[in-house]
Amino acid sequence: MEKSAAIAGGALALTAALIVVLLAAAPFPTVSMPAVGTTTPPLPLPETGPGAAGGPGAAVSPLAPLPEAGPDAQQYLLQEAALEADEEEAAGGGSAQEAAAAARYAAADGTLALTEIFDRVEEGTVRVEVRRPPSAPSIASGVGSGIVFDQRGNIVTNAHVVDGADRIIVTFLDGRSYNADVVGADPFTDIAVIRADMPGDGGGSRLTPLRIGDSSNLRVGEAIAAIGNPFGLSGSMTAGIVSQLGRLLPAHGSFQIPDIIQTDAAINPGNSGGPLLNMRGEVVGINTAIRSDTGEFTGVGFAVPSQTVAKIVPVLIRDGQYRHPWIGVSGMDIDPDTAAAMGLDDTRGFMVMTVVEGSPADEAGLRGSQGTVTVAVPGAEDEERPAGGDVITAVDGIDVRRISDILVHLQRAKSVGDDLVLDILRDGRSTSLVVVLGERPASGQLDPE
Repeated sequence: MEKSAAIAGGALALTAALIVVLLAAAPFPTVSMPAVGTTTPPLPLPETGPGAAGGPGAAVSPLAPLPEAGPDAQQYLLQEAALEADEEEAAGGGSAQEAAAAARYAAADGTLALTEIFDRVEEGTVRVEVRRPPSAPSIASGVGSGIVFDQRGNIVTNAHVVDGADRIIVTFLDGRSYNADVVGADPFTDIAVIRADMPGDGGGSRLTPLRIGDSSNLRVGEAIAAIGNPFGLSGSMTAGIVSQLGRLLPAHGSFQIPDIIQTDAAINPGNSGGPLLNMRGEVVGINTAIRSDTGEFTGVGFAVPSQTVAKIVPVLIRDGQYRHPWIGVSGMDIDPDTAAAMGLDDTRGFMVMTVVEGSPADEAGLRGSQGTVTVAVPGAEDEERPAGGDVITAVDGIDVRRISDILVHLQRAKSVGDDLVLDILRDGRSTSLVVVLGERPASGQLDPE
């Protein structure tokens, strides 16, 4: 049985036990996911969503709006587009000439050789050295990676890379190093923005923003590449494929990051914050963690998708933080045994076990479990499981197979204050409720029951 819990816009899914290693330099912080069958305190639901708009091959740079980026992101990106256009005109169209020259190396479908991809993106990939005070708990100084986001010196990396830092040093391809400050960080998606202190013209002439692609167009089996600073080895490139899409990754407190990209491209400690690239040289993800029992790569790496980056980063630049929407329930995915015991016709959906008092779900009238059912488990003793709670079958008309479908919809398509239409099964009858999404509280503000 797979149980899932969600608190304030985040969820904790209990699957097979594993260790997720964050990729900043050693010592490696680890997060152990509980084994199947364990119990957890009730948590609330985060944000997520279905596939994004934009046809096959659609892509944007940080200087053009990404589909479903939202009004805040679009406004920022359009401003950056105007800024870049002015700079290109002043430079006499040099960028257009460079693009034309690079196109000669592209295949008919726009894909590039790995050598050409590396040449294109190495100037926009930076080394992020973090120094922490000796008193910093469990996290030592180390090295991560980052990508240049715009001409203003904003650099995207992982939140865990810069967490607790008292000094950040950014080093570019040409060897120049600069102090940097944290502009904003979102631990719920493990994204942070830092800004390099570049004197003179602000460093704009030396900044090469990387082009942001549309991660919603990725397919399992598609070739990808990763660039970063594994074990401090600057500018290292590896290649592989997209192993799977839509994974959940443990994040801040009890919450999870939805919509994660899984890859077999070799990434290791020090790769955190570096780009995951498609074969057009576009950033489709930010490398953030690996699954490992040793702290080194074993074939399973994870990246935050570019859709999430395009939605979160402009808000971090503007506000320093991102407000995540929240439902406020905990529950479990429906499995065949539970469906049979409850007399359900379908094994899809998410059953609400607990509703957080005063949460958006509570105000909308969502109901948690009212009792238990006995479930026969082949080869083991019968189990008592919660039953009687509302079963969420769809959100905004999108079918819910499991908790991840809810989280992805919230992440991609929803903001604080939005209405969320829930289709539910209650006492064997179908009905709908409208939840007005609140702001996700910090994990410590939610008291386990």
